[in-house]
Amino acid sequence: MQEEKELKKKYADFKLGVPDYVTVETEDERLVCQGGQPTVTAGATTVEFQDAGEHEDIFVTSEDAVRCVKLRWNYKIPKSARFLGDAWERTYGDVEWHGMSGNRYLPWYFLAKLSEKVLCFGVKVRPSAMCCWQADTKGITLFLDVRCGNTGVQLKGRKLRAAQIVCMESEGADTFETAQEFCKKMCTDPIFPEFPVYGSNNWYYAYGDSSEEEILSDTDYILKLTEGVKNPPFMVIDDCWQEHHRLDEYNGGPWTKGNAKFPDMKGLADKLKEKGVRPGIWVRLLLNEDENIPDEWRISYNDCLDPSHPDALAYIRRDIERICDWGYTLIKHDFSTFDLFGKWGFEANLRDNSMEKWHFYDQTKTSAEIVKMLYQEVYGASRSNNAVIIGCNTIGHLGAGLMHLNRTGDDTSGRIWERTRRMGVNTLAFRLPQHNAFYHIDADCVGIFGMIPWDKNRQWADVLAKSGTPLFVSAKPGVLNPEEFEELHQIMLRASEQKEHFVPLDWEEIDCPEVWGENGETITYDWYDNEGPTMDATVEYYNAKVVVP
Repeated sequence: MQEEKELKKKYADFKLGVPDYVTVETEDERLVCQGGQPTVTAGATTVEFQDAGEHEDIFVTSEDAVRCVKLRWNYKIPKSARFLGDAWERTYGDVEWHGMSGNRYLPWYFLAKLSEKVLCFGVKVRPSAMCCWQADTKGITLFLDVRCGNTGVQLKGRKLRAAQIVCMESEGADTFETAQEFCKKMCTDPIFPEFPVYGSNNWYYAYGDSSEEEILSDTDYILKLTEGVKNPPFMVIDDCWQEHHRLDEYNGGPWTKGNAKFPDMKGLADKLKEKGVRPGIWVRLLLNEDENIPDEWRISYNDCLDPSHPDALAYIRRDIERICDWGYTLIKHDFSTFDLFGKWGFEANLRDNSMEKWHFYDQTKTSAEIVKMLYQEVYGASRSNNAVIIGCNTIGHLGAGLMHLNRTGDDTSGRIWERTRRMGVNTLAFRLPQHNAFYHIDADCVGIFGMIPWDKNRQWADVLAKSGTPLFVSAKPGVLNPEEFEELHQIMLRASEQKEHFVPLDWEEIDCPEVWGENGETITYDWYDNEGPTMDATVEYYNAKVVVP
């Protein structure tokens, strides 16, 4: 009871109330309306605001093809404030505290730090619109993108709850604690794995060139690295196993069987279990060249599966059920945002109309609703064997409550330390408030291939273990010497329990936090090479060259 009183003293809800302006954009017109009332009608579109207690509901009804609803409040935040926003899907080394910018999109939620308090603005998870905020010297704006593909949604009079707004302010709490508390307010129904998830995934040394024999060898190695644990690790088979796999050319389905290097997927799962690990697997559900799939099931502009078509969704469900029947108890589904929208998160722009007009099969659903349909189907189909679901290239705000883990940042590397530093450390620090609130966050692997100094990889593995988040290693057997092996062994023992919860203490100052701590204990990491960072780590993915003087 005393703890609840202290929390209420630190954190207080507040309401934005009805907006001062409402703008409705349809396929044919853009209407700007004076707000200040709970119901606003713009042409054939009605926008309603309802106080629902701890949040405020926004409903949209229309007979027109609606593209976007924009809400504007004359709520002025001092321009001296510092801001932290989220990202559309994964982060790309690009999240940080920054000054006010009316040109910057703040997807899903944002925090504004003033000298005396922290203000939080957001929408609850799983809205039915793609939502982002903007803040400038005159007010704040919430965009509700309700398109279907890149054309207006055909609601046909259906009353759509587009989003639920939540706001909170804190006093006497630091920004990280505030962000954690606000994430819990946005997600009241998360799902978490029943045990700490960690283990091995050989992508960051094999890069898709693998076999059943190599997976079994990796399994023996991870068992040695985790000797003495009570909680068995996962051995995750990444892109390489599927029937039509073509190295560096094609990584889609069908997902009905393995290839010549993986002749028996069920048999391999059985072998993994017999050895003492939990079997996991990677899949790209929407890219599928099965000739039996009708064109009607495919998205018009790229031929990927369209989850708004009920038969395509049923096809996807059968793929998941088949993998579960084989015995895999972790399923990592990847590429869905790219396959649905044709771009990565860092390329997303709410007002981007560069693509030709296209829409999903079901034009009565918003893109956000269709994304949720896909995530719900994957989660529902996996319940037969209680599999752990990891989303990768997924939209975390739409997936919270439908996935146990989320790969929250772009790929790290087994070859380029700068890429791991930029992508991994940044997403671990700035998505960490979502851990144990939305899902468990996965900041990606430690790639041990002999091309990155162990001193750097050891620190990356150490901070992952100390943060209490899932730790996966891509450790090529034989690379580590006995001393390094023992150091990783001790780190993996901690990762199997995830009892520590170190957080970034200098995250307001830099985009790659160096000082981490918990309960007065701190550690400072050295993330930078002596010669400084590379020019562009985003392009040096596969073909990094190591020059030894």
